[in-house]
Amino acid sequence: MTTDGDGTGRTPGSSPSPRPEGASTHGGPAGTPSVPGTGRPDDVAAWRAQRTEAAAHQAAELERRRAQESAEAAVLLHEFVAEAGRRGIAPVPLQARSYAGDATYRTRTLGWYLRKNRTLAVGTDGAFYVLSVPGGLSARLRGAVLTPSDPPLVLGKGGRDGESISLADAIALVLERG
Repeated sequence: MTTDGDGTGRTPGSSPSPRPEGASTHGGPAGTPSVPGTGRPDDVAAWRAQRTEAAAHQAAELERRRAQESAEAAVLLHEFVAEAGRRGIAPVPLQARSYAGDATYRTRTLGWYLRKNRTLAVGTDGAFYVLSVPGGLSARLRGAVLTPSDPPLVLGKGGRDGESISLADAIALVLERG
């Protein structure tokens, strides 16, 4: 046996750790994935199942919260429509923009714009609209068809600083402007 001369008895280029040949660096046999510290394949399957279940639970919880916020926002929008009617604030024909933003299209929907840039609106039926449409020749000739969306409690959430506003504040501004 040839040694590297440092007194350890290792061959040149060998690993300094005394690991049995074929063992993985994660504690399990070579080629077998394992949870750090356990080394058993059945532990890996249990760990994966637990992580999958946790991810599914988290996704379900996020969806539940989103649905709850949407329901709260829908109540605000219906209250706004009633208040706008009491104050005599007339709805206007809504216009939509193409996804590229280079064209506007008329719609058959009446409502109130919630933002000054006219990208979000509430219809007379209390539905929330994102005013972006695919556009095209049909929309140019017949008008764009708006599809209601689930309303958020915060408009522009996740956008750049200064671009988000709570739905309640946006409604208050519309009522102030009359």
